[in-house]
Amino acid sequence: MKAMILPEPRRTLVSATLPDPEPGPRQLLIRVHTCAVCRTDLHVIDGELPNPKRPLVPGHEIIGTVLDTGPLVERFKLGDRVGVPWLGWSCGECAYCRSGRENLCDRALYTGYQIDGGYAELTVADERYAFPIDPSYSDLEAAPLMCAGLIGYRALRMACEGAGDGECLGLYGFGAAAHIVAQVARHQGRRVFAFTRPGDDAAQGLARALGAAWAGGSDEAPPEPLDAAILFAPVGALVPTALRAVAKGGTVVCAGIHMSDIPSFPYGILWGERVVRSVANLTRRDGEEFLALAPRIPVRTRVTPFPLAQANEAVAALRGGAIAGAAVLTL
Repeated sequence: MKAMILPEPRRTLVSATLPDPEPGPRQLLIRVHTCAVCRTDLHVIDGELPNPKRPLVPGHEIIGTVLDTGPLVERFKLGDRVGVPWLGWSCGECAYCRSGRENLCDRALYTGYQIDGGYAELTVADERYAFPIDPSYSDLEAAPLMCAGLIGYRALRMACEGAGDGECLGLYGFGAAAHIVAQVARHQGRRVFAFTRPGDDAAQGLARALGAAWAGGSDEAPPEPLDAAILFAPVGALVPTALRAVAKGGTVVCAGIHMSDIPSFPYGILWGERVVRSVANLTRRDGEEFLALAPRIPVRTRVTPFPLAQANEAVAALRGGAIAGAAVLTL
């Protein structure tokens, strides 16, 4: 199969021909149609996440068709269209897994990190961590739902469950995840306040087009206090910024897997029962709930397609802030 591989962290992706993978007993062999490019891919490529598989096929927002199944597979059949997310395997035995918190499993493995992912013509996936995809979505439209949508949905739930009704929601960083979460939040009756890189008129325009009540730079204060805020930008300095923007009792959720160091800040901006918390990965329940909800809203993703051979260009565009919505590799 053709693939784009990462030989070592902090290296350019390289085109390669690899042996076709074979499914294990509970795995699906999937013909990849699309794979969205996630900011987590940048963290893996840039060496900010430790000990990736080497060499590695990145990519964890996969949409494809089941070509073959292992002998113990029960949930899917040949020809089914499925999506594959970041969390690719968990032990099923630890206290976290037994309590429905498999996202915290210490032995978990991740697609496009410890498991070869979707920057390739074929991939394999644990049937437990694959999801059926609603037919109303094209392959291009569906790919960003598998991480930007799923992690964003979990972050939204965490942000608003402890902040009253979370009517006023701030989103810091308006890329793939935020442009999906904004649609879910608006569907729930929330008002969205979007914060972008200062001067990013394109992202601010997209936010307004998706119903944001206000959009501006992350160096600006919102026009009114927020009930909750989600940080999608991996910038630690935004944590105290968001704390200053949320009202008493508000929650600030850090939604990325990696973030630059958080600077010290005065206790006064945390006091008043404000909360700072992180979101780690996803659970299968998150996937099932969000993928049932998305077509009912309906969530519409904005995508910029790139052929697989241009994966480096897609990564560079995402890193440079040149993508409105999500970049998606096509095969």
